[in-house]
Amino acid sequence: QVQLVESGGGLVQAGGSLRLSCAASGRWFSRYNMAWFRQAPGKERIFVAAISWGAGSTYYADSVKGRFTISRDNAKNTVYLLMNSLKPEDTAIYYCAADQDELRSPRYEYWGQGTQVTVSS
Repeated sequence: QVQLVESGGGLVQAGGSLRLSCAASGRWFSRYNMAWFRQAPGKERIFVAAISWGAGSTYYADSVKGRFTISRDNAKNTVYLLMNSLKPEDTAIYYCAADQDELRSPRYEYWGQGTQVTVSS
């Protein structure tokens, strides 16, 4: 059974940094695309970043490009999201997701429970 557990969220001032982690169960991890999505209060869940399972190609939403970096460690079954220069509008619940095919779309098969990120102005 696929399980994803996020950690690393918290409260940070604008301009600060956080690193989110998503620990995955099982030996399937290296063959799955991994992504981060976020959902702000009253808004839809939106794509933030993704990393492919093969070449490790990365993809970003325009709103976070240049500030966020997604990476993965297949030996540790973990995907990371390093968030720099945080803004109040980055405040949301951040979700980790896994799928064999999807990259930017929200049709990921597996999801974590989410971790709250709050950026104060």
